[in-house]
Amino acid sequence: MAWIVALIAVVAAVTAVVRSQNAARDANVAWARVELAERQAKAADARTTALTDEIRQLAQKRIPAAALALSHPSAPVPGLREAAEVDGGSARLLTEAVQAARAAVIEERQRVDAAARAAMRGTSAKIQSLLNQSQQLLHELQHEYDDPRILQLDFRNELALRRTQATAVLCDAWPGLARQNSPLVEIVLGAQSRVAGYERIKVANHLRDEWLAVVARAAEPLAIALAELLANATAYSHPDTDVQVTVQQSGGRGAFLVVDDAGIGMDDDALERARALLAGPSEVLLTELGDPPQTGFAVVGRLVVQYGLSCHIEPSPFGGMRTILRVPAHLLTVLEDDRSLSALAPKPVHAHTATTAAAEPETAAEPEPAAEERDGLPSRRRRAPRPALVRSAPAATPAAPPPPRTPEQAEASWAALQQGTLSGRSAPAAPPEAQHHDDKDGQDDRNDQGDDET
Repeated sequence: MAWIVALIAVVAAVTAVVRSQNAARDANVAWARVELAERQAKAADARTTALTDEIRQLAQKRIPAAALALSHPSAPVPGLREAAEVDGGSARLLTEAVQAARAAVIEERQRVDAAARAAMRGTSAKIQSLLNQSQQLLHELQHEYDDPRILQLDFRNELALRRTQATAVLCDAWPGLARQNSPLVEIVLGAQSRVAGYERIKVANHLRDEWLAVVARAAEPLAIALAELLANATAYSHPDTDVQVTVQQSGGRGAFLVVDDAGIGMDDDALERARALLAGPSEVLLTELGDPPQTGFAVVGRLVVQYGLSCHIEPSPFGGMRTILRVPAHLLTVLEDDRSLSALAPKPVHAHTATTAAAEPETAAEPEPAAEERDGLPSRRRRAPRPALVRSAPAATPAAPPPPRTPEQAEASWAALQQGTLSGRSAPAAPPEAQHHDDKDGQDDRNDQGDDET
């Protein structure tokens, strides 16, 4: 019996030990589960806090920065602030939210910009019609009254008309003026007359064909584009400097209008943006043109796309910028020789040089200056008595044609003729109205050619 009691005691002891071990193990498991739950709770709280912070950053920084980057591509757009605390699904959803907000902003801006274009297009058409009527009335007044203030008013009306045309073109409207095939040099003069600093613009004609013209459908758009480039060159250069315009002809590639100014130039970012606008992007929002809006390059880019022109800008050797406007060969034609060009149209450089050389009398060859004189340094020269001229019989050679008169000389001659005529009339039959009308006709002839003198 004793051994049975001992066995029962051993079994009871073993059972107690096992139970205690199981209880300890269960306690350890429960404690581990509690610690795991606490860690999971802390991690969930951290993720919730991080996600809350990311949502706050999304609303306060990322979406506004993405909207700003639409107008300023160089503006940085921040990403996830704590990417390690946000799981992949949440990060992907946050990125999609930024993209959706960006798409919504683009769509809304396009809708608002389209509405603004439609409103400005209709308004520009009405204003342009009124300005054309005012211009016609001013031309009639110039025939009736000899008042220089009418010319000033006509010039300012022309400036307002150019601004209205540029706005209409920017809003996808047609230029509003139909023209015939027009000589290229007259188009340059017409563009020059639409710029406030027209007296600073110097035109050099290097055309091989004096009668080179632009077809009717591209004449007015070319004048508008060149006027915008000239206005930009005069506005961003010193008033004491000149703006050089060179008209060149290049075989089968068409004609080139090169505009050089000595202005302030452009930095790399501004030059890149200008080239992008001149290339004619598919869409330019009005809100992206600044305040006040700078529409010059945008207007030229729109005309470049619509009429097949091309425009390039680069630094100029004069210190400012050089803009090259190319007219392709299919937009050019040649007019008949019987049509007279404007008196203010610059003659081709090679023809003017040949005429001047033919008009110079034959004289004794001058001695070539010494090297010091060529370098700009003074030098002594022995004075020799000049031989007496020998009178000889006039040669039977034909007289050389006189050199062509400049517009200023023609105007001075006309003014002298008018003054002499008025002072020589002593009969009272000639009313002063007729005299003023005669004088005004001369001014109207010059004004019809696009010379806006103030």
